[in-house]
Amino acid sequence: MKIFLFLSFLCIASLLQAQDKIILADPEFITGNNDHWKDISFDDSKWKTIRPNILWEPQGYPDYNGYAWYRFHFRLPSSLKDNSFLKDSLRIFLAKIDDADETFLNGEKIGATGSMPEDKEGYIGAYNVTREYHVATASKFLRWDKENVLAVKVYDGGGGGGMYGGHPYIDMIDIIDAISLTLQHAVEKNEVSVIITNQLGININGNLHLQIKDRKNNRTILNKNISLVLSPLKSAYKNIEVPEGEMELSISFKEKNTGKIKSLVYVMPYILTPLPGDVPRINGAKIFGVRPGSPFLFKIPVTGKKPLLYHVDNLPAGLQVDAATGIITGTLSNRGEYKTQVTVTNNAGKAAREFTIIVGEHLSLTPPMGWNSWNCWGLSVSAEKVKSSAQALIDKGLADHGWSFMNIDDGWEAEKRSADSSIYANEKFPDMKDLGNWLHAKGLKFGIYSSPGTQTCGGYSGSYKNEVSDANTYSGWGIDYLKYDWCSYDEVYKKEGDTTLAAYMKPYRVMQQALKIQPRDINYSLCQYGMKDVWKWGNQVSGNSWRTTGDIEDTWESLSSIGFNQDKLFSYAAPGHWNDPDMLIVGQVGWGKPHPTRLTPDEQYTHISLWCLLSSPLLIGCDISKLDDFTLNLLSNDEVLAVNQDVLGKQARRIKRTATYQIWLKELEDGSKAIGIFNLGETYQTVSVNWHEFGISDNEKVRDLWRQKDLGFFKNNFISNVAPHGVKFIKIWK
Repeated sequence: MKIFLFLSFLCIASLLQAQDKIILADPEFITGNNDHWKDISFDDSKWKTIRPNILWEPQGYPDYNGYAWYRFHFRLPSSLKDNSFLKDSLRIFLAKIDDADETFLNGEKIGATGSMPEDKEGYIGAYNVTREYHVATASKFLRWDKENVLAVKVYDGGGGGGMYGGHPYIDMIDIIDAISLTLQHAVEKNEVSVIITNQLGININGNLHLQIKDRKNNRTILNKNISLVLSPLKSAYKNIEVPEGEMELSISFKEKNTGKIKSLVYVMPYILTPLPGDVPRINGAKIFGVRPGSPFLFKIPVTGKKPLLYHVDNLPAGLQVDAATGIITGTLSNRGEYKTQVTVTNNAGKAAREFTIIVGEHLSLTPPMGWNSWNCWGLSVSAEKVKSSAQALIDKGLADHGWSFMNIDDGWEAEKRSADSSIYANEKFPDMKDLGNWLHAKGLKFGIYSSPGTQTCGGYSGSYKNEVSDANTYSGWGIDYLKYDWCSYDEVYKKEGDTTLAAYMKPYRVMQQALKIQPRDINYSLCQYGMKDVWKWGNQVSGNSWRTTGDIEDTWESLSSIGFNQDKLFSYAAPGHWNDPDMLIVGQVGWGKPHPTRLTPDEQYTHISLWCLLSSPLLIGCDISKLDDFTLNLLSNDEVLAVNQDVLGKQARRIKRTATYQIWLKELEDGSKAIGIFNLGETYQTVSVNWHEFGISDNEKVRDLWRQKDLGFFKNNFISNVAPHGVKFIKIWK
């Protein structure tokens, strides 16, 4: 089946000339709330400054929830209006805000999104909504050619808090805004269709510029200008053949009347991961933890030509392996460490590997790998969508690389409980136990979602004061994983008035005890956005993983600000307990309205490489049934995934940081090291890794993990040319 990518690049589509846009610089910032802070005359000179494209918690306001204000000072030049064709409206673009805002320009309210606690509707968050407010240029409160003040009042009900997701700016709404540029790319072919649409009722004249650049060799392949007259409410189409390789397609439309430009840049997906061979290869975790008496379920992940025949030597009594599927089931009563030998054969050859089973109190001895419904389906998740994704996980071969958890996020719960307070599922999930049995029969694990508060983030029933009952229900359904999301517990926490760390840990301790008494293992994922330095105490409540940040978005700003700020947490990761910087944002994502990820191919290689170095849980967030070859390549590189699943369980450390690149190093069980060389800049960059600088010996063998290719021995250093926002991911050993 052909997979088409429709790309509108909303985050980078309007690249206007500098004089036609006011980029709002770092604003003055304060926590708290005072209505006078909206006034233009208010003196904010003693406030602190803050970056407006990153949430406030990682900028020195940890665990702060509540009100805060941003004040931007800027000059509003009359040339902004003079240079426009349509002269009636200013656009104030604020990217996204966690959670609700009211925005004032020179003291006048110009917009609001979400709802504040004191409002009639009560608190309503809108963290995932783009803020764009319009102001008539004839408004008397505008101060042309003078200083103006944009004041943004924010209420954060939980999470990272504040502005994020892009740089705020002010410009004129103009004729160029009626032009949309869209790409349609058939992934199996190197042909791209450019679609230029006129959304106004008049002709629009302009020039279309097309450029294809071979990024690796810094060579221009195509440079073409096309004059266009776009008819009212019509589209024009241009088909472009793009050569194989790391190609960048640049498209821009220059509108004739104003000279303003709308443009986009598209990097063609390029596949690095070699296809698996016919000979069996055993993948995934080499170690597995289970509690005494709990049901054991593990599918041996193997690539190779099917059919495959599985055999396990020294398998302890109480366990059995299905020779045709490689699914190990049963129960173990005695604590201890059991070393087994897995052998897989087919008509092309044989593979063997040691597999260790540890019966004790620790689960998740390597980071969980699987799928979660939220980044794709949001609250529209259903049993059918879970089944289709699970079947695709198997049919597309991802289960053969170690992906095993199928986790339902928010949206499965009924709005009310039964008469005895038991939780039950809504009409989208008619039989949870049957769904669990179906997944387990295929060797997959079953995950679910709840909140310690009265309601989940989506407004469904939380587990407050029903923890044991809910844990009993989950166990009866065959649940293997619980994501426990703070959400409405913030109101409980404030009402009880106890601000100690113990009070903050309390809801997670309560569910910890409820899970502990269950007759089956349930991996415990703490989702509370890194508040109160959860990495310092998450293991005390038996957390197998804990979110270290707010929700991730499919943008470079979100990915880089989250991923590259995990460096101080490396000492808290260990087998059974993992730092979690949130789910993967590759493939078709969209939180209920799926679209192709806005990350470039290079940014996606960075994403997977960095998450593997960080020993993060790997939870796919896209619609697996619509997985294209490029995304499959990202998720099926066994050498890359092996870095994440390494038995030693150490998180990578950042060993070098400059303004434009970073180098991260992870120690591996066999004495080798995985190194990620990340280019955070906008152009190709040559980076040298000097062995002595990082305490590495003179002569090291280097392997390219994405290409699964030995590069040879390198004395003293390793030099690589790294793509913008891209990575060189290597493994070194003597």
